[in-house]
Amino acid sequence: MSDSGKGLLKDLSILALLIVLVVIPVRAFVVTPFVVDGESMHPTFENLDYLIVDELTYDFHAPARGDVIVFRYPEDPAIFYIKRIIGLPNETVSINHGVITITKADGTQLTLAEPYVVNEDATYSKSFTLGPAQYFVMGDNRPNSSDSRVWGPLPAKNIVGRVDLRLFPLSKAGLFPGEASYANATSSLLASTTAATP
Repeated sequence: MSDSGKGLLKDLSILALLIVLVVIPVRAFVVTPFVVDGESMHPTFENLDYLIVDELTYDFHAPARGDVIVFRYPEDPAIFYIKRIIGLPNETVSINHGVITITKADGTQLTLAEPYVVNEDATYSKSFTLGPAQYFVMGDNRPNSSDSRVWGPLPAKNIVGRVDLRLFPLSKAGLFPGEASYANATSSLLASTTAATP
C-alpha cells in the first residue's frame, strides 16, 4: 500500500474513532433531531421544520414558562409532541376566552401576553391546578392543538428536552427559535380573606 493510501486509511480510522467517542454519545445523550409533524405550533413552527432538541439543559435547571419542548405524549409514550410550557408545578392555569391567567403558589397572579399566538380559541374557559411535578403545555395554534386542555397536565418525567435550534428551512434557521418573554405580562397579588368561625 502506498503512503497516500496508508494516510487515507489512518484518517478514516481517526474519523471513525471520533464518531464512536464523540458523535454517537452526543446524539444519544445530549441532542436529538426532531421533525415537526402538523400545524399545532403555527406560526412559530411549521410542518416539516427540522429542529434540534437539547436533552441536557433540564438536568441543571427546571423547565421555564415559555420554553418550547418535545415530550412523550402521556397517553402513548411512543408518540412525541412539541408544545410550549404555560404553567409550572403547583400553579393554577385559568383560561378565559383566550386569556391565560396563572396563579402561582404564593398567590401572585400573572396574566400572560402571548404575541406568538395568532389563532386563539376564544370559546374555551377552564381552570387546571398542577401538582408538584406537572406542567401545563399548549400549542401556539390554539384551535388546532391537542394539549393539556384536552389530556391534562404533562408529567415532568415525560419531557425529552428543549428546542434550541432550527436547522430547516434555512430561511428560518437559528438558535432558540421558539423563545418567548413574558416581560409584558401583568401581575397582581390575590387578596387573602379570612372568615371568622362562630
